Order: sequence, then structure tokens, then C-alpha cells
Amino acid sequence: MSLLEQQLQVFKEVAEVKNITLAAKKLHMSQPSISIQIQNLEQEYGAKFLDRTNKGVTLTQAGEVFYQHICKVLDIMGEATGKIKDLTEDQRGLIHVGATLTIGEYVLPHILEYLNEVRPEIDFRAKIANTEIIAQDVLEKRIHIGLVEGPVHVNKELIVQGFWQDELVVVTPYHHPWANRPNIALAELAGERMITREQGSGTRRVMELALEERGLDPGQLNVTMELGSTQAVKQVVAAGLGIAIISALTVTQECKQHQLRMIKIRDCQLSRPLSVLTHAKTYQTKDERFFINFLHDRTQLESVLGSSLLIN
Repeated sequence: MSLLEQQLQVFKEVAEVKNITLAAKKLHMSQPSISIQIQNLEQEYGAKFLDRTNKGVTLTQAGEVFYQHICKVLDIMGEATGKIKDLTEDQRGLIHVGATLTIGEYVLPHILEYLNEVRPEIDFRAKIANTEIIAQDVLEKRIHIGLVEGPVHVNKELIVQGFWQDELVVVTPYHHPWANRPNIALAELAGERMITREQGSGTRRVMELALEERGLDPGQLNVTMELGSTQAVKQVVAAGLGIAIISALTVTQECKQHQLRMIKIRDCQLSRPLSVLTHAKTYQTKDERFFINFLHDRTQLESVLGSSLLIN
């Protein structure tokens, strides 16, 4: 990155977070270094870009104009860099991908295994986190592709494209009184001890929205535990400490091993989209485009993941 590009990135970050100290932390730079780079830009253009207060900084009129233009400049520079990399024949591809926990644990490993066989020249760097964190990382361009489950807050800079419908099911211990029933009524959930994922989880949000749409207040559920991973939820349910509503993707093996049972809710199909997130203003390399196109190829994706993994 050139000195000028670094200065522009610094100014953009300060303008967006409206705080030099916070910008320094996000950019892993010292606060004095941030201040010096802003001062150098102001001297170069002969204008004051920031008004400093005890609460942070605000853009001056000149700063607003400068911010609008440098965003366009940085986007163009990023696109040019990507296109030049595409033309470099001996360059190994590197894809920074983020995935939510269910996808990261039960879907992404199968995809990466397959892609390593057909495109061994592509390297992947994967981050696993909840939906909110992955979406924010895409917006801030720390990762270029996010794979998430459930709804995503609308943002004009975020492109959301579904690539699969994931079914949510009621999961009980194998010897639960409901175990031999094909389905249950929605109202019956309120009488059971419920194990859920943490707030911010895509699974949790989809479950709550679906129940609300069907007239059941999630607050009526007897939630006795909130856990940070699907694996932890499954273990607690298998131990007989409650029931859960989680992805059918995640419990196939446990059901085969007679540890858990999957039960549907009568006249109520709970499902959520699995989606690809990309930034509207980020150039995609040819390898990133290949990866995204693969995710949208239903036939190929089914072949890689296998019918035993995907139940829908």
C-alpha cells in the first residue's frame, strides 16, 4: 500500500468512526501517527477537514467533500489492484471467508475439501463467528465473502444472496416422551425446558421470528440455558436437560447413533436461508467469483455435501 493510499484509508476510518482513538485501535496504529497523517492531508490540500471536540471529531464542509471523493478513489484503486492480480499468472489465489458457526462446522469443511482437490492453487483463510460479526467484517472489508444463516440487517453496501434453505427442527433426547411422535403442536413448546443459542446467533434469531409470526411469544419459552455453540446445545439435549430448535444440518449423525431425535412442528415449517454476503463496492477476484458461483450451483453443491448431510 502506498503512503497516499494509507493516508486516505486513515482519513476514511476516522471520518466513519468519528474518533481518532477508536480509529487507531481498528487500524492497529498509534494515535499520534493517525493525527500526523490527517494533518499532512490537511496541509497538502490547504483545508481543515476535521473539527476536534472532547467527544470525538466531526467533518468540516471541506472534509465532507474530501470524504465523498476518496471513497470513490479507494474503490477504484481496490478494483485496479484486483484486476492486476488476476493478470498475474503465478499468483496463488487467497480467499478470506467468514462463516457462521453452523456453516463453519457442518458445511464449509466439506466445501473446502472438495475445492482443494479441484482448485489446489486457491488458499483459504476462514473466520468463524456469529452472523452480526461476519456481516460487520464484510462491511469493513476485513473479509470479502461471508456465509451466514438467517436474516441480515439491510445495508445498501451489503449484497445478500441465498444459496440454500436450511430447515430448523425440534431436537429431543432419544428417549424423550415425544421421541416416537411424527410432530408436535407449536403450543407444546412452552411446557418444555428449552436450550437455545446465544443472542446474536442466526439460529436463535430465525427461531424467534418464526415463533412470533405464528403467534407464540418467544418470551413464553422456558429457556434454561443459552450456549455459544451448536455442539454444546446438542450435548446438553442428549444429556436429557431439555429440548432445542436447531438446524437439521447439525444433528444427522446423532440421530443415526440414537442420541437425539428430530421432530417437526405441526403445520409449521421453520426454515432459514443460508446466504452469501459480499460488499457492493469491493472488486471480486476471479477465484472469489469461482467460489461464489460454486455456492450457487445447486447440483454441484448437493453432490459435494451429500444427501445425508442436507435434509430438505
